[in-house]
Amino acid sequence: MSVTKSDPVHIDKNVLYEIGPNFWNIRVNFKMLAGLIDIGSHMSLIRLNNGKFLIINPVILNDQIRNEINRLTDNGKNIQAVIGVHPFHTLAFQTFYETYPNVEYYGTPRHLRRFTQIPWSGSLDDCNVRKKWEPEVEMRIPAGAEFINPLPESSNHFVSVFVFHRLSHTIHVDDTIIYGDHPSFLLKLVGFKHGTMAFHPSIKGPGLYPTVDAPFEFRDWMKNILKDWPFDNICCAHSGVKIGGAHQLVAELVNQAEPLFNKLSEKNRKKNPNNEIPPGNHPNMNVSGDECG
Repeated sequence: MSVTKSDPVHIDKNVLYEIGPNFWNIRVNFKMLAGLIDIGSHMSLIRLNNGKFLIINPVILNDQIRNEINRLTDNGKNIQAVIGVHPFHTLAFQTFYETYPNVEYYGTPRHLRRFTQIPWSGSLDDCNVRKKWEPEVEMRIPAGAEFINPLPESSNHFVSVFVFHRLSHTIHVDDTIIYGDHPSFLLKLVGFKHGTMAFHPSIKGPGLYPTVDAPFEFRDWMKNILKDWPFDNICCAHSGVKIGGAHQLVAELVNQAEPLFNKLSEKNRKKNPNNEIPPGNHPNMNVSGDECG
């Protein structure tokens, strides 16, 4: 199914939507708290100029969606790669690999640690992997945060690889940014309204490094995204899809968060006067400019 900027914002679950030329997104149910709260999740498909497909962030498929993917990809023969872009979005990988075992699999370092039975072709902390499909598809890892070994695992789900598809002017992002497409009851409880955009709540907790510079490193990284990527649409994991006008909304989000960045930096200065990154974390590689440079 195709959608345009004039279509209603709400995207139904378990339907394959064409967000823009050669870019599809699927929303699925993902329930928490004993199945009482459905926070949802998503997967994107990108058709490259050579006719091959990238699967971004696989989800558990029902028969209808699997049949649609098979129709698009000639029963999986035209899937070039399956890419996991969020360290903690892992539940579908085993079944997806069993369904499509003859394609290349790429993931975050945590994917590679957890699923040793999958013959991984590479890890997204490798710059050469992230650049593999440029200029059609660009990938970047947010600055100011831990990507290789995010801790604590129970709550530090802030960072994911941002994926930009140039032809459709669309970004795929998991967790880092939330867009309120008819938000769930849980999001409404914390004041989230339809049509609004926010950073994941863990930005105020373990999401960013507890250093003076980390909030501003992340802010500047976001500003570089806005400068470098002329996106118009954004697909967010546990919330929704913004079709048209996404660039402006993200720009407003970054600008309005300036007091938050200042507050976090000051809090870190008081709690961490030595400005140290916690043990087990890794040096930040994405502070400015071309992170693969």
